Amino acid sequence: MPLNREFVGRTYKQSASYEVSRVKIREFAAAIGDTNPISRDQEAAREAGHPDVVAPPTFPIVFSLSGAGEALVDPELGLNFAMVVHGEQRFEYIRPIYAGDELVYDSTITDIRTVGRNEMLTVRSDVTTVAGEPVCTTYNTIVERGGAA
Repeated sequence: MPLNREFVGRTYKQSASYEVSRVKIREFAAAIGDTNPISRDQEAAREAGHPDVVAPPTFPIVFSLSGAGEALVDPELGLNFAMVVHGEQRFEYIRPIYAGDELVYDSTITDIRTVGRNEMLTVRSDVTTVAGEPVCTTYNTIVERGGAA
C-alpha cells in the first residue's frame, strides 16, 4: 500500500536537546572503525585547531532520524517497518560537531515517492546549537520494500 503523500512537508520538533559528550563520540568512532585521533583524544583535537573532540561525519545519525519518529510510527502514514531498509544518508556541514555541543533539530518529511514496487521516504533534519548556530543538515532516505505493490 502506498505511503500517505499528505505527510510530505510535515515538520517535527524534537522534545529535548541532544548533549554531545566525548564518551559518545569515542564510542561512535569505535563502532564505525574510525581511528582518527581527533575523535578520540582531546589533545590531538586541540592540536588540530578544534576546541574539543570532533565527532565523525556520520555521527548525527545517532539522533537526527528520531525527530521524525512520531511520523514514522503514525498509522496514517502507512509505513510497514517489517519491510524497511536503509536507502541513503548524507550530511551537509556548516561546522563540525564537538564534544560539549548541545544540539536541537527539526525534521521534515521532504519526499515520498514510488520507485518500482518500493516506497521511498526522505527526512531532512536541520541541526543547530541551542543558541541557534547552524551545524549541519542531514538527509535520510528509507525504503519500504514492496510497499507500492
